[in-house]
Amino acid sequence: MACRIAPSILSANFAKLGDEVGKVVAAGADLVHFDVMDNHYVPNLTIGPLVCEAIAPLVAVPVDVHLMIRPVDRIVPDFARAGAKIISFHPEASDHVDRTIGLIREHGCKAGLAFNPATPLSYLDHVMDKLDLILVMSVNPGFGGQEFIPGTLAKLATVRERVQASGRDIWVEVDGGVKVENIAAIARAGGDTFVAGSAIFKSKDYAATIAAMRAELAKVGQD
Repeated sequence: MACRIAPSILSANFAKLGDEVGKVVAAGADLVHFDVMDNHYVPNLTIGPLVCEAIAPLVAVPVDVHLMIRPVDRIVPDFARAGAKIISFHPEASDHVDRTIGLIREHGCKAGLAFNPATPLSYLDHVMDKLDLILVMSVNPGFGGQEFIPGTLAKLATVRERVQASGRDIWVEVDGGVKVENIAAIARAGGDTFVAGSAIFKSKDYAATIAAMRAELAKVGQD
């Protein structure tokens, strides 16, 4: 199973964001995770399409946009034009989940559906055939630096079973509290794409931290 590491720029130094993004990609990141919060759906306010447009040309890896906003449809085209390659949203934030997925794909991006810790997976019953990514939140969204919620592992295993049953190539992304010490357990449960903010950007050596994560993931492949 291919694994991807997606540093979240939510934990980067915003005064040096361009440099930070360049450094983390040079250190081995597979994606750049771009957290968008609106102080409405979640209790925080972050960054928008103009910042995405500024950083997208600086990196040779996909920009993975996670929309924690309500409503979502108005802003999807803006992020697509700004250089996003993947756009994920929360089903609670859309009046018509199927329509929002269609909107993302119509604008040339891969579509992801994000699940908070207490959000039921039943939304997948009707849209699995249209998804490219399922994002499982392992913290409640809104802030960086939170601790991983252990119950996420069982939910991840269920998501992985559903993906395998679908026969489709759907990424299973995990966001929240991911670090060197737990990334192997998360992979064993079914994750293949790992969002890590504080664990990478607060470390002294981005390349060493990403390498340590890959070493832990390699152990999973040897099980």
